Amino acid sequence: MIIIGIDPGKSGAVAVWNKGVDKIIKCPSTTEKMAETISIYQHESYNVVAYIEKVWAFPTDARSSAFKFGVNYGKWLGILATLNINTTFVTPKKWQKHFNIPKLSKDERKRHLKEIASKYTEKKVTLYNADAILIAVYGFIKEKEKTRDEEDKNKNKR
Repeated sequence: MIIIGIDPGKSGAVAVWNKGVDKIIKCPSTTEKMAETISIYQHESYNVVAYIEKVWAFPTDARSSAFKFGVNYGKWLGILATLNINTTFVTPKKWQKHFNIPKLSKDERKRHLKEIASKYTEKKVTLYNADAILIAVYGFIKEKEKTRDEEDKNKNKR
């Protein structure tokens, strides 16, 4: 199973779990490059699921930056839909709770997330890609739980 973890901000990243964190890519600058980044996993023999951070702009965000953020998020959603990649939306609160992230200032939280993400890969972890890595790891854990639950249901039906 391949899990694609997406931190959809322009300064975000994509992390791919394939028997571990296999690939980490800073968010590409164009829609075409964004699509290329994940289209290589659109193959009949792959079971691919994407976990994308469900985010929104804050009222305190400048209008232009909120708009740009929304455009990037929309591009990811369009690409995932076009490629027929099963997508799960996960809020920052939900995936961060899974990793027991305490309430910290933004800078402290980012450093803490980087530290945790480093435990899941030998690849270079940065402040920009730590969220995507942890979203992919979270997705892998959740998909594994779903598989185990389905196997338990099938055993109980026998």
